[in-house]
Amino acid sequence: MTRWRVARLVKVRDENPSARTLVFDVPGWPGHLAGQHVDVKLTAEDGYSARRSYSLAGPEGVELTVQRVPDGEVSPYLTLDMEPGDELELRGPVGGWFVWRPDGPAPVLLVAGGAGIVPLMAMVRARRAAGADTPFRLVYAVRSPERLYYADELARPDPGVSVSLAYTRRAPEGHPRPPGRLTAADLGPYGEADCYVCGPTGFVEAAAALLVELGHDPARIKTERFGPTGD
Repeated sequence: MTRWRVARLVKVRDENPSARTLVFDVPGWPGHLAGQHVDVKLTAEDGYSARRSYSLAGPEGVELTVQRVPDGEVSPYLTLDMEPGDELELRGPVGGWFVWRPDGPAPVLLVAGGAGIVPLMAMVRARRAAGADTPFRLVYAVRSPERLYYADELARPDPGVSVSLAYTRRAPEGHPRPPGRLTAADLGPYGEADCYVCGPTGFVEAAAALLVELGHDPARIKTERFGPTGD
């Protein structure tokens, strides 16, 4: 297991009313792959500590996008109270299966549900940073427009990257797709691809089943899921 390192917050950026991106300076950071995550540890003055795992949001440096969970132990501090100059401990990078490497030749289909966009956005950014020409398609399911992460960045043209937004509760006026759950029509046709699915457990299971229904090889469908943890 990698050792704990001291991370100093250098920049914050609000993504939506309940999510914030935090950029840290971490001396000796070894680098990471898109799709990996870190363990974060907060320690109180009385010695009590709380730990959570967060996906890395970019291909370089340590950038985390955290969604605030009501009554949580860690996310309210990270999204409301932590300021540039403050420090915490983190350990990583962690994980080697749910990753994308820029030398991958196959087309990539990314399927995100809510906060599950974070590691998939890291893959989009890694592709761009590497100057790769691998075809990417991102299908991002989110409840409503105000819950979008990275809204401005996703709206900008990115050659070779197709972005589809699927609103499940309320869509903006003029959006071509009516609100509703993700369907096979949202995901296909796309042909053979390496598929990455991330989001809440129920969403991931449903999306993975749709991909198999569409003929995707189960061996090429990688999933990362999260569920209620108290934070």
